[in-house]
Amino acid sequence: MKRVIVMGASSGIGREVCLMMLERGWQVGIAARRKDMLDGIRQAYPDQVKTRLIDVTAEDAPALLAGLIKELGGVDVYLHASGFGKQNYNLDTDIERHTVAVNCDGFAALIGSVFHYMNANDGGHIVSVSSIAGTKGLGIAPSYSATKAFQSTYIQALEQLSNMRGSKVRFTDIRPGFVDTPFLADAGRFPMLMDVSKVAKDIMDAIDNQSHVKVIDWRYRILVFFWKLIPRWLWVRL
Repeated sequence: MKRVIVMGASSGIGREVCLMMLERGWQVGIAARRKDMLDGIRQAYPDQVKTRLIDVTAEDAPALLAGLIKELGGVDVYLHASGFGKQNYNLDTDIERHTVAVNCDGFAALIGSVFHYMNANDGGHIVSVSSIAGTKGLGIAPSYSATKAFQSTYIQALEQLSNMRGSKVRFTDIRPGFVDTPFLADAGRFPMLMDVSKVAKDIMDAIDNQSHVKVIDWRYRILVFFWKLIPRWLWVRL
């Protein structure tokens, strides 16, 4: 029986994956900022769920996460699905700074905390939900695309560090395209919008297979392939 922690389990991708893990009978620690959403999951699965209110940008976030790990009795899989992003044509400073705080500062603090724990406790599996937006700099969402590139590079670097240390910590970088979740509810219409349950299933497959990188889905794999072929001088003019 696996012990799993899902950071950002209150809605969207994190919630959907959490429910699939619970259906498998896993013990799941769930964390987010919204108490009502966490309580709803715990009430539905009282024998499998432990909860913590955690704001990833708060100074006490790593300590609260450590407490959740202890209450769960350890952690085999850590899924970081917490994130923030908005379209920002006007380059609003508050949006940019908050995006960096959540997707970089909070991300690095909690991923690093879990890495230290797993490295000292016979390994584990760290899974990060980044985005295809990290593939190229997107003018409509500068900080979002930049922070998602940071996340993918950070996970790659920690995987190399783990190998250098001879550690048993494994990593998976999940890179979805546009997903039909509340995250995009107020952002207008998007092409190739994916069903969240299908995305969650693909994430579960990536966890089972211990994939290093998983772009979801096949349409976005084709899109990213061609994105990478576009030279910088042309990309910035599109």
